[in-house]
Amino acid sequence: QRIGQAILASEVVHFDETGIRQQGKLHWLHAASTAKLTFYGLHARRGKEAMDELGILPHYTGCAVHDHWKSYFTFSCKHSLCNAHHLRELTYLFEQEQQHWAGSMIALLLEAKQACEAMPENCLAEDSVELASILLRYDALIQVGLDQNLPPPEKNPKKKKRGRPKQSKARNLLDRLRSFKDQVLAFLVHPQIPFDNNQGERDIRMAKLKQKISGCFRGQDGGEIFSRIRGYVSTLRKNDLNILDGIQSTFKQSPILPAIINAAE
Repeated sequence: QRIGQAILASEVVHFDETGIRQQGKLHWLHAASTAKLTFYGLHARRGKEAMDELGILPHYTGCAVHDHWKSYFTFSCKHSLCNAHHLRELTYLFEQEQQHWAGSMIALLLEAKQACEAMPENCLAEDSVELASILLRYDALIQVGLDQNLPPPEKNPKKKKRGRPKQSKARNLLDRLRSFKDQVLAFLVHPQIPFDNNQGERDIRMAKLKQKISGCFRGQDGGEIFSRIRGYVSTLRKNDLNILDGIQSTFKQSPILPAIINAAE
């Protein structure tokens, strides 16, 4: 609970989720984390219902970094999208489908990342010429991509199909990069917002290793117990605290907690 409260007080938090099995059924391990804090929760659902019950996102007012899973956008906090995911999709379009705008977009995003890292504030000034140039080039590349990936013509305009028409992978990515431009490029103007969601992915990766080695959770409460213990151990490690001492302290009803949690309270 205290780790969760400290995460709610954090300006930027990474979110991710991964499938994991409990009693033979697919469940989802959700993670909310920072460089110093880790919170896990296991739930039978992946989307908004699980996020509501785990109690972080409904009360969070900072910036959530994630991979564009649509359930995250049902919450009113600020959002930033993982550009590592975008680079993977752009690489596929460039290498497999010879979409040259995608190669140029890869170069632009990496250039923007390097420009931020070169600044003492780790971001660009909102009135800087460099920022204006990146935004203009970004818009131009999106337009080039849209011109090359026009929606397919309707085969029978008189016969209306239900739902959205099917689009290519390139068009779907272009629509996302255009519609969520501010979230894609949030790292440019905010010193604490990262380029990607690697922190969240690192914190969720260990659960996949655990399942690979130890298998699924056999009991009904196994996942909840694992999430609570693992979140505490991960938080201790991130703060360079002794894990064994921390585990022993929980049996004395006075768990060792890093200074960042006490400061948040």
